Amino acid sequence: MLEQKITFLGAGNMAEALIKGLLRAGNARPESIIATGRRGERLETLQRTYGVRITQDNLAAVREADVVVLSVKPQALDKVLVQVASAVDPHKLIISVAAGVPIAAMERRLGAGARIIRTMPNTPSLVGMGACALSPGEHASEEDLAVATRIFQSVGTTTVVDENLLDAVTGLSGSGPAYIFLIIEALSDAGVKVGLPRYTALKLAAQTVLGSAQLLIETGAHPGQLKDQVTSPGGTAIAGLHTLEAGGLRTTLINAVEAATRRARELGEQFLEKS
Repeated sequence: MLEQKITFLGAGNMAEALIKGLLRAGNARPESIIATGRRGERLETLQRTYGVRITQDNLAAVREADVVVLSVKPQALDKVLVQVASAVDPHKLIISVAAGVPIAAMERRLGAGARIIRTMPNTPSLVGMGACALSPGEHASEEDLAVATRIFQSVGTTTVVDENLLDAVTGLSGSGPAYIFLIIEALSDAGVKVGLPRYTALKLAAQTVLGSAQLLIETGAHPGQLKDQVTSPGGTAIAGLHTLEAGGLRTTLINAVEAATRRARELGEQFLEKS
């Protein structure tokens, strides 16, 4: 059980996922969590569903907190940081989920001694199956990192990386769910084309992706080894794989991750210029 008071600045999907995960895992009590946001009806829904405290006063919520989770959209973060900077002191841990915003940019608003941990979670956190990378700033302690890790382990798996790798994380696991959803949709379309009902095709495609990922994680086997287990000489899978290779699927996915990484880096540079 985390004893710290946690404030979420921003009450969107990621904030709700973390609140839900913390409470479900028994890592926090509802009364120790404050959620802020602009939409009163959204805050009331969170309060009614999870029993957490709510307010539209960001400054007051930060003053009361031990841990502040910056869960607003990146384009709104600069304004929020300016708004709450006077309430941030060296005793508070700041955790950011804003994609592309460097720690240095946040330090410029909050002060060079701010204890900041930058993170990159992804949307499967909404169902407790997220992947999150964490990068501590210069002034964050091992204890701070342990607190942040515990928060995000409430909604999935975590890994610690240097900050200069977070843009790559954004390109891979941060943006990755979009790639996987596209693949599932395409597999479902293919199933319909060869005669399956839409619901059946979508159900089979989604479960195939889920099960394949779980098999890889639990066995620890190389994906190439697991692929070879499916492909028999002259069989159906190798015929399909040949088509995928001819279509450049592998190269296209690599290019997608590279493009998303490059865009995340550009957004970070733009934020630094603005701050």
